[in-house]
Amino acid sequence: MRTTLYALLLCITAGVAHASPSDTQAGPAADTQAQLRELFFQAARDGRQDMLNEFITARFDLNVQDEKGYTALILAAYHGQQPTVTLLLNAGADPCTKDLRGNTALMGAIFKGELSIARQLVDADCAPDERNNAGQTAAMYAALFHRKDVLDALAAKGADLDATDAMGNRVQNLERGEFQPLPAIR
Repeated sequence: MRTTLYALLLCITAGVAHASPSDTQAGPAADTQAQLRELFFQAARDGRQDMLNEFITARFDLNVQDEKGYTALILAAYHGQQPTVTLLLNAGADPCTKDLRGNTALMGAIFKGELSIARQLVDADCAPDERNNAGQTAAMYAALFHRKDVLDALAAKGADLDATDAMGNRVQNLERGEFQPLPAIR
């Protein structure tokens, strides 16, 4: 299985590098590429470092995104896969990439209470005040979910604790449990 996956990954990544956009839209190569992406994302969710190492060795794009904009790093962080987060970061995965809602791996880790992962991602080379599509920062997430040590680490990194999101929420209000929700979508 290992040699087969490695060979398949090499063929796909080489083919994609030289294919035109129309070549990747249909046909067997596109199907195989989609299957590989799904295997890649599932390996990140499950913490399958053996499989991820094959992708890394084959120089698979570590920052490829699924239909929701999730990367393997975002999925690993959200699912509490600390060793996988470390592996992906060390292999060059971009910790600053945002999903379609503008959330980063750090925001996902804070939300899920994966504090050791969140602390690791705070140390990544990303701006401490990255905002999602609602204007929220990681510090706002940390305040809202009472992740004091992560909030302190973000403050030490220079996070703006006076930033305001689209609804007027600020870190201080969120720490007290006072927040203005986003309007309902009708």
